[in-house]
Amino acid sequence: MTDTRRTFLAVAGLGGVAAWLGWPRDDAQAQSHRFDVNLSEAEWRRRLTPQEFRILRQGGTEPAFTSPLNNEKRAGTFLCAGCDLPLFSSQTKFESGTGWPSFYRPLDNAVVTERDRSLGMVRTEVLCRRCGGHLGHVFDDGPPPTGKRYCMNGAALDFRPRG
Repeated sequence: MTDTRRTFLAVAGLGGVAAWLGWPRDDAQAQSHRFDVNLSEAEWRRRLTPQEFRILRQGGTEPAFTSPLNNEKRAGTFLCAGCDLPLFSSQTKFESGTGWPSFYRPLDNAVVTERDRSLGMVRTEVLCRRCGGHLGHVFDDGPPPTGKRYCMNGAALDFRPRG
């Protein structure tokens, strides 16, 4: 194998890993919305854990089946880990088998969506309406009544039990 080909394959492989992780996030996606919470990168880094920062601010994805919230069964509300905005009711959570917390409907006025063209495909990215944090993606293969599957990163969410 030539050095040029070896270099190309190494760079292509690193680019694929970076895309899978969501780096770098194309902030132009989130620029079409105006968000109420606007912090500097340093402020976000102080507020969030490294994993939360990578997901919420850089558009990353956690590995499937790693979030404790995937198995959360109590009644309550799922909030944005970045700004505490209530996003999803536990009543809309369902077991999708994908390894990420999944919901068939967000709370009213909780999320916004953007076209995501990463990884060589077109998907619909879900962002927190208040802070613009990347939450995950929405797909058209969910259960009734909406037929939607809001596939969310557990690290982008906090859970507040009812009671």
